[in-house]
Amino acid sequence: MFTSKQILQVIVFLIFPLLNSCEKSIELEYKKTNLTDEWQIHPSDNDLLNGKSVSVTEFNTTNWYATTIPSTVMGALTANGLYDDAFMGTNIKNIDKTQFENPWWYRTVFSLDSIGENQKVFLHFDGISYSADIWLNGNLIASKDSIYGPYRQYSFDVTPYILEKNCLAVEVHKAQSGNPNIGFADWNPRPADENMGIFREVYLTVTGNAILIAPHIKSEVNTSTLAEAWLTVDTKIQNLSDTPLEGELIGKFDSKSFSFPVKLAPNETKNIQLTSEDIAALYVKNPRLWWCNNLGNPELYNMELSFRVKDAITYQDTITFGIRQIESYFTEKGHRGFMLNGRKILLKSAGWTDDIYLRDTPESNEIQIQYVKDMNLNMIRFENFWGTSSNVYDLCDKYGLLAIIGWSCQWEWETYYGKPCSEIYGCIQSEEEIDLIARSFADQVVWLRNHPSIIAWMPGSDMLQHPDLEQKYLDFLSEADDRIYVGAAKMRTSELSGQTGTKMEGPYEYVGPNYWYVDTLFGGAFGFNTETGIGAQLPVLESIQKFIPKDKLWPVSNEEWNFHCTTSSTAMNSLSELTKVMDNKYGKAKNLADYLLKADLINYDGTRAMFEAFRANLGSSTGIVQWMLNSAWPSLYWQLYDYYQIPTAAYYSVKKANQPIQLIYNYGNNSVSIVNEQLTDLLDCKAIIQVLGIDSELKYIQEMRVDALNNISKQIFTLDTLAENSFLSLELYNNAGELLADNFYCISSKEDEYKWEETNWVHTPAKAYSDFKNLSELPLVDLEISVKVRENKETEEIIYSVQLCNTSNAVSFFNSLKLKIDEETMLTPVFWSDNYVSLLPEQRKTIECRVKKAVLKNENPYLEIKAWNSSKQIIEI
Repeated sequence: MFTSKQILQVIVFLIFPLLNSCEKSIELEYKKTNLTDEWQIHPSDNDLLNGKSVSVTEFNTTNWYATTIPSTVMGALTANGLYDDAFMGTNIKNIDKTQFENPWWYRTVFSLDSIGENQKVFLHFDGISYSADIWLNGNLIASKDSIYGPYRQYSFDVTPYILEKNCLAVEVHKAQSGNPNIGFADWNPRPADENMGIFREVYLTVTGNAILIAPHIKSEVNTSTLAEAWLTVDTKIQNLSDTPLEGELIGKFDSKSFSFPVKLAPNETKNIQLTSEDIAALYVKNPRLWWCNNLGNPELYNMELSFRVKDAITYQDTITFGIRQIESYFTEKGHRGFMLNGRKILLKSAGWTDDIYLRDTPESNEIQIQYVKDMNLNMIRFENFWGTSSNVYDLCDKYGLLAIIGWSCQWEWETYYGKPCSEIYGCIQSEEEIDLIARSFADQVVWLRNHPSIIAWMPGSDMLQHPDLEQKYLDFLSEADDRIYVGAAKMRTSELSGQTGTKMEGPYEYVGPNYWYVDTLFGGAFGFNTETGIGAQLPVLESIQKFIPKDKLWPVSNEEWNFHCTTSSTAMNSLSELTKVMDNKYGKAKNLADYLLKADLINYDGTRAMFEAFRANLGSSTGIVQWMLNSAWPSLYWQLYDYYQIPTAAYYSVKKANQPIQLIYNYGNNSVSIVNEQLTDLLDCKAIIQVLGIDSELKYIQEMRVDALNNISKQIFTLDTLAENSFLSLELYNNAGELLADNFYCISSKEDEYKWEETNWVHTPAKAYSDFKNLSELPLVDLEISVKVRENKETEEIIYSVQLCNTSNAVSFFNSLKLKIDEETMLTPVFWSDNYVSLLPEQRKTIECRVKKAVLKNENPYLEIKAWNSSKQIIEI
């Protein structure tokens, strides 16, 4: 006997082809229109509306500033040419903040085709900071009494107010001290307007008399075989009419289709949840799985969901989703780890920030996400629900980058929030605040939950959430989403959600490369370190000259340099720590060029060791987040690429450290490990280990055959104790003789030592420093350099292939390569296969640089190469 559910499935599959055959006669009542262009802004005039119904023509906008949406007020003003020099030196302090104490108007005019009898028009706002009065054709749609909080999302039925030509005016009010607004904590100066404006998308939808609300697609994977998966389609369906409706929820993805009948009472909203038990098409055999970077392809599906009433499609949406399984576990020592499709993964990540005026675009986002992928990272931590749209998360989906998302720590400290806060639960304390943030969290989760890249919600940073707020989160998530919930980035224990299993012990300022291996109490390579780094990470000179005045470039101990560190009042607000490290390790810098060269080496070695240590300790380590990935404004601290999207030296050390298979030097015990984080084993490889003196004389060489089992770190060799400073060269070849990975170190015979008892939230101070001063004695070397150029028409890229040959009998140390347009301008974005490279005597290396043709813009770049022990060379191409 057949069950009623099986009979229904048979009927669906018999009837659905007939539905498809007559689709041409079906009317599409749904339409979406983005209100992006032709906006204007102006300080508010109290008499502008004066309570009257204002027509389109009654606004005098002669002196208004043109803008687009999304945009903050400061974003719009800078786009109009104001404050062009705001980032130079300390100029940003001179911006008049009083002009933002009163509200500002945003205004646009748009036309709309006539609306059918059964159609509705909805006006949507995805993000307004901080509060607003919204007017359409002189009608107050909503006031600031209900429209407040930047992370709320709003939809209004504006059908009664729509005309053929329409005027939308939004009066935006700035956040006040004590409001939970967008913010950057101590990363950079606060924007003068506190990011007031319409900072996310505004759009219209025209629908029929029934709509889908927030459709969601979840997946479950058989993690034992990876050969099958089960989907769940979850959506609300709302009847907008005063009469009963009978319709069909229709879905299509790949070659599959399904239909499910739905009856709705007048004005009823019904929740529909379909599983593979209801719809056979939701069972997927041999699914194309979504994998993160360096584990496999981030496969994506598109499902078209629509609702049909009689001969009309009343609502239609396309959901992009991935089939993948996310799980969380705890190590024996209580550290949280994550699994993707049944496989434990080491999270290798950095912390994202938006532009100071929220001016990121899809194009700038894509460059940055490509950078993250190029560095062999597999995750981004968004310490905020960042983004002027969902675009940045779309790109994480596309490029296979995991994401953890939460709220910013600036809601947890009185200094940034503006009113007294709890030492346990931060600043969101009152019933009104809790209600606002709970609704904001729900809006953000519903907005983003179809993204396969997002693996966890982390609403707390330094602190837990107030229990009343956390209970609201947990109640909501139990119905709305199945991702991992992590209460805070710091090691905390909640009575409601248990242990976070994370740690946030720093450091945020410089520690030596061996710190990550020898520390077992604080920020070292164990557990999941949610934010950590070595502090100052200087941009290239070409970027520095854009924000440090020429007469302040040297020495670096002045207000202009300090102002572009962090805004912390207690530490990291100057380059004094970096300078002290440099003086002790490499000797005092003679000039700015010498300072930057030594700073780059400190940055390269320190950041590489941090990531490598977490990889070498696979099993006891589960994740690391470099603090930070990028900068909201021109900065000297916490960045793998700078504000102008030019990589720092750390960028290339992170790329080197995180090659899927790599040989790694352990500064803690003087050993070499092989690490393989790929899905497959790599057998019968050849490792070549060479140690040279600073005089470039070969001390010894060791060749060995090694196996690299997947997801394993294995120690393969221990070096003898070094009696003097040395160079270490590591090379790994497959059994066909092809180079898989290489690594190069300069190691001091004197180790860094620490004052462990003085460890604080910033770092562990040094007791003694490793000593590399004899690097200044390296003999000058010459490189033979040639460049070949070819075009990849498929990717629309120009490939510059740079051949380097060290013809001398000494090491050519720390060569940096730049493609430049002129003396002050680097070509960007470009993607080097390697950089800051060293060559053994008589060694040859080929390094490639990929550049999109559109980036070149008919420019003819040249190559600049500068090394530790060679003069700058200019190579015309």
